[in-house]
Amino acid sequence: MRVAYVCADPGVPVFGTKGSSVHVQEVVRALIAHGAEVEIFATRFDGDPPEDLRNAGVYWLSALPKGDIASRERASLGANLGLQAMLRGAGPFDFVYERYSIWSYAGMEYAREEGIPGVLEVNAPLIEEQARHRGLVDRGSAEQVAQRVLDAASAIVVVSAEVASYLCRYSGVSPRVHVVPNGVNPDRFHPGVLPLFPREPGVFTVGFVGTLKPWHGLPVLADAFTQLHARHADTRLLVGGDGPERATLGAQLAADGMQAAVTFTGPLEPELIPALLRSMDVAVAPYPQGDFYFSPLKVYEYMASGLPVVASAIGQIPDIIQHGVNGLLCPPGDARAFADALEWVRESPGVAERLGSAARQSIVKSHTWRMVAGKILALVEAAMATPVPAGER
Repeated sequence: MRVAYVCADPGVPVFGTKGSSVHVQEVVRALIAHGAEVEIFATRFDGDPPEDLRNAGVYWLSALPKGDIASRERASLGANLGLQAMLRGAGPFDFVYERYSIWSYAGMEYAREEGIPGVLEVNAPLIEEQARHRGLVDRGSAEQVAQRVLDAASAIVVVSAEVASYLCRYSGVSPRVHVVPNGVNPDRFHPGVLPLFPREPGVFTVGFVGTLKPWHGLPVLADAFTQLHARHADTRLLVGGDGPERATLGAQLAADGMQAAVTFTGPLEPELIPALLRSMDVAVAPYPQGDFYFSPLKVYEYMASGLPVVASAIGQIPDIIQHGVNGLLCPPGDARAFADALEWVRESPGVAERLGSAARQSIVKSHTWRMVAGKILALVEAAMATPVPAGER
């Protein structure tokens, strides 16, 4: 089976270090594991492919100009012609899989023209995110492109029920929407990985991994750790990743006198993340109260690594973590509750080991990338079983 994977989002470097980069790589990796031949069409790659993805074909889409937002939006819209021509030149394909980006529609329309399945993956309400965090000039055109690409897709995969609800605002979409949460590769993340930072005897390490952005609850993380450290001076905080909130988080921890107890790793290659996780005694996902439509990769990776996890009870997380069974849940934004939960893990090593073991078992049973790819391929097979004449979907 020959697959065209399309990622036209300039904010997603396919071979980069961001969570979105890992997401793309793991979906491609899982499709290959199912026997697919994958060709990747993307605007950004940022580096060489990992060794196990070197056989995937790579096609560069048009680079976008730097400068004002309006010019980039027009260029992004115009890039559809190039993508369409590139797909025609590289085809034929058995199906097209596209990671939704605001201005791209050519992948799904190419699939419709060819009479092959087109699967659109939607990870977030991107138009809302763009308008809120990065700036959006031509919202009307962005909405038109969204309706256009959704109309052309034969199946739409979303990562959470919240994203599914968001898409229902577009007409005719609901029957083709399927919730498929993210997963993790348990062969990469497992308890047998050697730590990146050797654990110091008698030191309890609280860990966080991810891009440092406002919606990750970093003020809660800093507050909770400060409270824990005030109770137990043998604790340290290990923060893996980088992002726009790095300076603010560092300033908050410094104001609380925590500099000596905190390590910031900065950006790390995805290959190092499993070892980083094994440097921790407990991992935290302190999401704040508010809109939550994510399927958090970090939670899956923490659990696959066999770590006890303390996370906010929000959105999809209570579907993954059963409090007291395979992790601990806290009210979103409640730093005191997080500090108490972390303290309990510190003082109950037997419980911590049981939670981590149960977390790992949950992942292996129900949340692997290979299972995610299996669900995607089932949608493709269903679309193939009820073919629509070329151009009529």
